Amino acid sequence: MIWNEYNECMSREEMIKLQSKRLCETVERVYHNVPFYRKKMQEMGMEPGDIRGIEDLNKLPFTTKQDLRDNYPFGLFAVPMSEVMRLHASSGTTGKPTVVGYSRKDITTWSEVVARCLCAAGVRKNDVIQIAYGYGLFTGGLGLHYGSEKVGATVIPISGGNTQKQIQIMRDFKSTVLACTPSYALYLAETMEEMGVDPKELSLRVGIFGAEPWTEEMRKKIESKLHLKAIDIFGLSEIVGPGVSCECEMQNGLHINEDHFIPETINPDTLETVSEGEVGELVFTTITKEALPLLRYRTRDLTVLHYDNCPCGRTLVRMEKCKGRSDDMLIIRGVNVFPSQIESVLLNMGETKPHYLLIVDRINNLDTLEVWVEVDEIFFSDEIRNLESLSAKIKHQIESTLGISVKVKLVEPKTIERTEGKSKRVIDRRKL
Repeated sequence: MIWNEYNECMSREEMIKLQSKRLCETVERVYHNVPFYRKKMQEMGMEPGDIRGIEDLNKLPFTTKQDLRDNYPFGLFAVPMSEVMRLHASSGTTGKPTVVGYSRKDITTWSEVVARCLCAAGVRKNDVIQIAYGYGLFTGGLGLHYGSEKVGATVIPISGGNTQKQIQIMRDFKSTVLACTPSYALYLAETMEEMGVDPKELSLRVGIFGAEPWTEEMRKKIESKLHLKAIDIFGLSEIVGPGVSCECEMQNGLHINEDHFIPETINPDTLETVSEGEVGELVFTTITKEALPLLRYRTRDLTVLHYDNCPCGRTLVRMEKCKGRSDDMLIIRGVNVFPSQIESVLLNMGETKPHYLLIVDRINNLDTLEVWVEVDEIFFSDEIRNLESLSAKIKHQIESTLGISVKVKLVEPKTIERTEGKSKRVIDRRKL
């Protein structure tokens, strides 16, 4: 089932024509209503008439998260506050949070793109969707909520936390769809095991997982433990929240709702556009948002775009699962390291739990990487020499993948902190 067949299946020529029209309207609007963009464009010697279509997209200035923080809280809004129907904000892990405003039309658009995503994932009107993303200033909970209601599914707005209650509700209310972070899905599976609940006896069939990067190995682990189809959904609050893109049931890339959000991929160092099929930093220009339209917003997520058609019938451009972030990438002794590389190694091995922590430090001017890995109870109670053998095996596999030496520390189950939101995978103690 395709939610909006006209917009999700139009030809490339039709899409370019629609994007060009909407881009020109957006540039005109931000130039006259957002002093930040007017100043930037004037400094570049530009005016709205210089943009005639998406072929001129690379003439426009970039926008960064820092720009949103510098204009905190409402400096980038393009409408008066009387037209802002809702406010959300990022968690603000460093500095000020980024604030996002929505007009009434923006909320309608958001519901529309999430409905498309849910339909692509296989969600239908007769489904019962348990939303275990956080509700509140975080966009996950309410974003999925409104989209689910638009589809007509029965919504359980349980939010995050209270894990045993989640499982009870899942069993008693016969939830068919679970929406949460992938790491929390694994934690739910772990808790079910402790409670003696067999996931096969539940009604779950689809999982909508996002808000943090996760690997194909993690997908396989979730699918085998929870007996459902794990679908990747992508979004960021600055662009709209969840609903920017989502996998279909083919699981071969996330369809971007590009009639609302024009994607580009750039080299994060040179800022030049990369060729189709090459890894680049994902950049979005919103072309239908009223309250907070953004030009060429740098997401810092690294991915690859594919324009070939999907067997599902949708012609929307697809992005690969994010391969990491240009600003989350660790550089250790000159080597680029992504946590997802280590996660893939651990999940492929089988003897470890899917919970790990990377501790980066600098000792005597040398970068060090220590990997804490939870070991299954049956292995941890084994003989010391067997644990030493396992540690050496993990160390060898990680070093072969990364090309640098690491220290491995095996820890007991439940040693590494569990979270209901995004997992904290890295502690960087270096003073960089």
